[in-house]
Amino acid sequence: MSNTNTIFGWVLASGIVALGLSSISAKYFHADNPEVEEGEFGYVIDAPEEGAADDGPSFAALLAQGSASAGEAVFAKCTACHSIAQGGAAGIGPNLYGVLGTPIGQHAAGFAYSSALSSKGGTWDYDAMDAWLASPRGFANGTKMSFAGLSSAEDRANVTLYLRENGGGPPLPEVPAEGVDVEGELDGAGEGPGQTQGEPANPVEAAGAMGDEQPVPEQVSATNTGD
Repeated sequence: MSNTNTIFGWVLASGIVALGLSSISAKYFHADNPEVEEGEFGYVIDAPEEGAADDGPSFAALLAQGSASAGEAVFAKCTACHSIAQGGAAGIGPNLYGVLGTPIGQHAAGFAYSSALSSKGGTWDYDAMDAWLASPRGFANGTKMSFAGLSSAEDRANVTLYLRENGGGPPLPEVPAEGVDVEGELDGAGEGPGQTQGEPANPVEAAGAMGDEQPVPEQVSATNTGD
C-alpha cells in the first residue's frame, strides 16, 4: 500500500512539475501571444520583391548591340504559328512581315485578333514590342496567345531586330547617354601653364564663355505579335 502511495505521489509531483515548465516556456517563447513584434526576432530576412526589374542595359542599348541573325534563331521556334515572308499566309497567328510601326492588333488584314489586343491601342513601337514579348498576357490580358514570354531581354531585342529586318520599322531608339561629367569638363576647360584646375585665365573671357550656348549630350520562345 505504501508503495502504491509513493508511486501516485511521484506521478502527481511529475504532473505539477510538467505543468509549471509548460507555463514558464509559454511565457518565455510568447506562445500565448502570436502577434510578436518584428523587432523581437533574432533577425529579419529582407527578401526582394518578386518580379523586380533588373538593372541591366536599357532595351535601346540591347537593340544597338543586338543581332538580327541571333533573333532569327529564336524566331525559328515561332514558325509553327507565324510566317514572316512578305505576302505569307496567316497560320495560328498572323503573318508578321512589316509588323513594326503598325497599329497594334490591326496589322494583318482579315486576321481574327482577340479583342484584348485589337482594343489595346497604340502602335508596335520598340517599347510595346519589348513588353509584348516579355509577357503577352501581361501586355494584353485576354489575348489568345498561350506563349508565356521571353525572359531574356537580349532575346527580345534580337527578335525585334529580326522583325525589323523583315519589313522595316521605325528608326532605332537612341541610347541614353550615361556617365557624362559635364561639370568635370567645365572645370578642366581653359587650363594652361601655371593655372590650377577650374581657375579661368581671364575673368572677362570666362564670363563671356559661360554666356555662350553650351553643347548638351543627346541624349518573341514564340513571337505571337498579333494574336
